[in-house]
Amino acid sequence: MTYLVGKDLPATPAGQRFKEMMHRKGIMQIPGAHNGQAALQARDCGFGALYLSGAAMTASMGLPDLGIITIDEVCFFIRQVVRATGLPVLVDGDTGYGETLNVMNMVRAFEEAGAAAVHIEDQVLPKKCGHLNDKKLVSPQEMAQKVAAAARARRDMVVIARTDAAGSEGLDGAVARARLYYEAGADAIFPEALISEEMFREFARRLPDVPLLANMTEFGRSPYFTASEFESMGYSMVIWPVSSLRAANRAQADLFATIARTGGTHAMLDRMQTREELYRTLRYYDYETLDAGIVATVLPHIGQPDRNAA
Repeated sequence: MTYLVGKDLPATPAGQRFKEMMHRKGIMQIPGAHNGQAALQARDCGFGALYLSGAAMTASMGLPDLGIITIDEVCFFIRQVVRATGLPVLVDGDTGYGETLNVMNMVRAFEEAGAAAVHIEDQVLPKKCGHLNDKKLVSPQEMAQKVAAAARARRDMVVIARTDAAGSEGLDGAVARARLYYEAGADAIFPEALISEEMFREFARRLPDVPLLANMTEFGRSPYFTASEFESMGYSMVIWPVSSLRAANRAQADLFATIARTGGTHAMLDRMQTREELYRTLRYYDYETLDAGIVATVLPHIGQPDRNAA
């Protein structure tokens, strides 16, 4: 399957597919994929939806997650992940890139780029990663207005409201905000940076009629739980937002350190994706067969240098 063949593309809008998955029995597992290659690898492991993290997108650009990137830059990532996989993608919409009209513009831009769902948060700019300290929040009413605007702007897109209130307003404040956002038009709620199993369970207990998203980020404030554990606590979805980028970045750091130390890459070959594995992941030969005039690529024999390598 390639995105170039129209009949291979999904006929159902991405938002509808995401919503159907969200309401199925069992928890929806949504790994972060920071680019098209990571997205393809996740799909090949059987995942049916993907997540685009603002932290991962900015980090891959060499920038901190402080609301710096623009809507158009995010749309570039959306298009490549959707084009590569055809899967429904949940996108981090930060604070909505401004006020009410800006939020509506973001929703239209993301949906036109192919996004299935978006979450927006109740922080003020400059926003911070949800697991850092000293986050500033907008009023509950202002955030509810943004949620209502997002719901009005979308066609099929799922709107998820994130609240960062647990750290500053306690569980009572976070639950009250979540209920207000849900009533304003959110399809689901994302309580960020809960710090214990008891908090996760109590939040879900107080909102039994609301689909909930859990964030399983590494090195943050939340304990580590598996998807099945989150499901038992009452959550409908779980994301691993930056995991693919963290693993890729560590591997790259090891590679560059090896080259600097040894002057070559031989010691890293067993940790590299081979050319055949890369081509298989990219569906390279599917693209070749679309044009009978393209000469089939012949891979070099093992142990022989590839003199045509880029």
